[in-house]
Amino acid sequence: MDINKKKNFIILGHAQSGKTSLSESILFLCQATSRKGSVSEGNTVSDWNFDEIERKNSINSSFLYCNWKDFSLQFIDTPGYADFFGEVISSIRAADNGILVIDAVGGVEVGTEKAWALLEKNKLPRIIFINKIDKEGVDIKKVINEIKGALSKRCVLLKESQEELIELVAESDDELLEKYLSTGKLSDEELNSGLRKAIIKAEVFPIICGSTSTDEGVKELLDVITFYFASPSERSQIDIEGEIKFTQDFGFSGFVFKSIFDPYVGNLSLVRIFSGNLSSNSSFYNLTQKATERFGQIFFLQGKEQRAIEEASLGDIIAIPKLKQTQTSDSLVAEESQKVIFKPISFPEAMISASAKPRSRADEEKVSLALTKLSQEDPTFMVNREQQTKELLISGLGDLHLDVMVGRLKKRFNVEVDLGTPKVPYKETITRTAKVQGKYKRQSGGRGQYGDVWIEVEPLPRSGDFEFVDKIFGGAIPKNYIPAVEKGVKQAMQEGVLAGYLLTDVKVTLYDGSFHPVDSSDIAFQIAGAMALRKAVLEASPVLLEPVMNVEVIIPEEYLGQISGDLNSRRGRLMGMETKGKNQVIKAQAPLAEMFKYANDLRSMTGGRGEFTMKFSHYEEVPSKVASTIIAQSEKVKKEEE
Repeated sequence: MDINKKKNFIILGHAQSGKTSLSESILFLCQATSRKGSVSEGNTVSDWNFDEIERKNSINSSFLYCNWKDFSLQFIDTPGYADFFGEVISSIRAADNGILVIDAVGGVEVGTEKAWALLEKNKLPRIIFINKIDKEGVDIKKVINEIKGALSKRCVLLKESQEELIELVAESDDELLEKYLSTGKLSDEELNSGLRKAIIKAEVFPIICGSTSTDEGVKELLDVITFYFASPSERSQIDIEGEIKFTQDFGFSGFVFKSIFDPYVGNLSLVRIFSGNLSSNSSFYNLTQKATERFGQIFFLQGKEQRAIEEASLGDIIAIPKLKQTQTSDSLVAEESQKVIFKPISFPEAMISASAKPRSRADEEKVSLALTKLSQEDPTFMVNREQQTKELLISGLGDLHLDVMVGRLKKRFNVEVDLGTPKVPYKETITRTAKVQGKYKRQSGGRGQYGDVWIEVEPLPRSGDFEFVDKIFGGAIPKNYIPAVEKGVKQAMQEGVLAGYLLTDVKVTLYDGSFHPVDSSDIAFQIAGAMALRKAVLEASPVLLEPVMNVEVIIPEEYLGQISGDLNSRRGRLMGMETKGKNQVIKAQAPLAEMFKYANDLRSMTGGRGEFTMKFSHYEEVPSKVASTIIAQSEKVKKEEE
């Protein structure tokens, strides 16, 4: 079909603003459905997953298509909750335009600002749809002023703001500006043409008012979409390595922006085509994986339904099942020589973690496999096993995110886990030198056991790990028993002395000892080595170490004092501040033990406007008062286990 008759767009905004309801109105008015679904009744085309129906809100992006007059529309309905913002970030890479839905009652909310920032970052043309204008107490002028103040002064209400519209259009085009300044007016044709160019360049943002409950304003919205939005050949240049032309004649290129694990079809790779054509039952070259992929059918998605198509082309969003090597963020081309490498998706880092313990020991492997599949489907959901604490950890963007994933484990994979606060991987070390003897002697009728060692322990610099030095001279301990001593020392280091945590940053020198020609053995010297290590550590002023994290918190300036104070209360150290756009960035270091619930606390303190990232920095000594509590708790757990 004529590429200018294709339009695709993403619908985004704050939670509960009416994005899914708008999608239902569009599908109904375009006669793609025979009746409008309702979020409250759980029968919308978009929210078809069991957890979306149950919770009555979008969790995943949903992919839809329809025709309006002689235009073909493909669009994406996205979730509004911050916990599922990864879905929005991936889906926006497939869209040429955006519709920002704003609740007329709530006005510009946190999710509105985040969605706008994402549209700005991707330089997408956009329309603002103010929804629910039929609600009692709505003040449209107030909402529009809020939009202009918080988002952009170049947002303008169509039709009722003719003068303002003409001025904005004229400012976006030198020729039109010259004519407007000289004549004081523009023709309808010049205004429409200039407005379209300004919208496509993301310099003017039309506002349309309406209500999805009555479909008011939705037909007008569809007309604006079809006339003013960019077609796939008109989008601005995207971030790639290589050269691309947004035409059907240019060789096929596509970007995998999302992966879905369908319980019936298996893996579905969602691909946005940026140039050329792709036929079913053919192949492409995956530049990222350096592999040719052969495939069968390709599909358009309509919510959960899949419609097989013979061929897709520039601008289409398609699903390809059962690809063996293709993953999210991969760049696809017709042949290896065609170098079009799309920038990978940058997902937000996980903000909250929990330990996940399978309810049944028999389910451990099933849980691990299921969690891996969920993490492949959602790159903001992370799974790893903490080596020191031996815990299985899951991480995500918030409590709701983790709750949803645990629900999917049960519903989709028939396994259950209990969530808990992760254990802190504390370590132990020493602060001074000590020399001790470790002597193991047992006699019980037959052959006895005898091992005798003298060791010196001394602290190493942080991250010095462990060093074992053999300084035995004159055969005080036969060479064949030295490895056994080292093994015993290492075993004791794993178990710790103060509170059962890994001992680190210690140099152990074996410098003397004795043996028995009959009773000495590997096991005797192994036990003697462990005994000596434990004894030496207690004499070398042992301390607990804790992981300290580098933390960056991004907040509006008005929260600076409150957030700085809160970080101090978490034993944090402020390392610096800088300005980033309208926000302030606080750089700090804080103990991991104080940061497990920080995501929820930060959202609460900033009304959802704060974000943070956290990465491991180093280990440092735990303050004595805190250490005493940790050691006492460890002893209590040990007694309970006994």
